[in-house]
Amino acid sequence: MQLLVVNPNTTPTMTATIEDAARRVANPSTDILAVTSSMGPVSIEGYYDEVFAVPGLLIEIARGERMGAQAAIIACFDDTGLDAARALAGIPVIGICEAALSLTAFIAQRFTVVTTMERSRLPVEALVHRYGMAGRAKVRAADIPVLSLEDPNSNARNRLRDEITAALLEDRAEAIVLGCAGMADLAADLSREFGVPVIDGVSAAVKQAEALVALGLSTAKRGAYATPVSKAYLGMLEQFAPAAILSA
Repeated sequence: MQLLVVNPNTTPTMTATIEDAARRVANPSTDILAVTSSMGPVSIEGYYDEVFAVPGLLIEIARGERMGAQAAIIACFDDTGLDAARALAGIPVIGICEAALSLTAFIAQRFTVVTTMERSRLPVEALVHRYGMAGRAKVRAADIPVLSLEDPNSNARNRLRDEITAALLEDRAEAIVLGCAGMADLAADLSREFGVPVIDGVSAAVKQAEALVALGLSTAKRGAYATPVSKAYLGMLEQFAPAAILSA
């Protein structure tokens, strides 16, 4: 099967990190197609960035489906554009936040999501509520810009470790969820270091996408995720009219 993994920011090096994490857990018969959005912010940190990441994301989702992808993964922990992508696509679309939370719920009663900035913590906290995990999951911010995770000279990874330590002591967390796709390469090492399960949303999403494809399941097209109504879009958004983006 072919899985499309979309990095909805425009930083190719982060896509490489995401792709490596996806390939490490994918079945040998699974082809991972990892792509970087062609437009939008270099990182997604808060509501404003998220809005402007959605157009490029939708272009890649539509393109990937035309190229034969059987499921798509949105590799941003904000689950950027997830509802719009599910309405647009005929294939299942998975957000890494929802994937990570649901997977962690199988193995821990209480857990903590450690994300990047405070402005990112609040949207993630809203997703925790949306996905029914408010009674089980807390959300912490390590106060690290997303792109600092790629800078070997930054203190980002030490700050992440400090926040995990606090989560284990103060939250009595039984597992840790990494709340950023840019942390995808750290899960195994952190799990060994702290002696608890550390879950990366990219890996979780890959295994869930494989399961959906194997079961022959896709997004319901009745109600909330019905295919968008065909209509004209004006101005700079003309190319995002449903008929235009699906056939581009």
